[in-house]
Amino acid sequence: PLQYLAPYAGASMAEYFMYEKGRHTLAVYDDLTKQANAYRQMSLLLRRPPGREAYPGDVFYLHSRLLERAAKMSEKYGGGSLTALPIIETQEGEVSAFIPTNVISITDGQIYLQPGLFASGQRPAVDVGISVSRVGGSAQIKAMKSVAGKLRLDQAAFKALEAFAQLGTDMDAATQAQLDRGYRVMEVLKQGESAPWPVENQVLSIFAVTRGLMDKIPLNRAKEFESALISYLHDAHAELVKGIREKKTIEDEKGLEATIKDFAESFLAGKAADIRHQKGE
Repeated sequence: PLQYLAPYAGASMAEYFMYEKGRHTLAVYDDLTKQANAYRQMSLLLRRPPGREAYPGDVFYLHSRLLERAAKMSEKYGGGSLTALPIIETQEGEVSAFIPTNVISITDGQIYLQPGLFASGQRPAVDVGISVSRVGGSAQIKAMKSVAGKLRLDQAAFKALEAFAQLGTDMDAATQAQLDRGYRVMEVLKQGESAPWPVENQVLSIFAVTRGLMDKIPLNRAKEFESALISYLHDAHAELVKGIREKKTIEDEKGLEATIKDFAESFLAGKAADIRHQKGE
């Protein structure tokens, strides 16, 4: 019974801060699969008619009434919010099972974490083919839309090419270049634990790798280059970084591209970029 009741108790506590205090709250339900299993056991003991996978007929309502408590209040009612982040466990990656499909149909999208990617060192291990967002670009700033608009489709194509390359088939130069860039994108997307990045850094990093400005950087030095580039741009071109942060857009894409290209050449030559020269001092 406690596994069944715990998510509702957590939602009630979050609602108190949202309604009474006007605070922004986050409720993480880890995980709703175990809650559904507990509810199934209770229902079978109560001799309720079992349905698909022996779950009772109202199991969808079990989760919908919980997740639909997430809300954003207007300023008239305090301006608080409750964001729900449900976690679902899949068996052998079976996303089409009963509980995963139920929760997917309720939420605004899903992030699917693949064990194979995690084992290969890709963390967070997000499967871009299955992970979707119904909100999409509406939640992104203009700068992020411009640099990451095709990123998901490009990475899905990269995964298909990678599987093809494992067969040992010879590939033309263009296909090999696409594959090499895909590896660099995957490397850039790796993120350390408890190491969030401000959005302007994300924009600059994705801009560099998707525009091919990191194509000549050795794969094993991609993260080193990324870190050095961000530090350099913050020091030598602080106004550019500030523009992305405050105006939410990249005003001079050609200038940014030329700056990163020059830095990449200095990096490959083993020289630190001359910040004073770039500033015109």
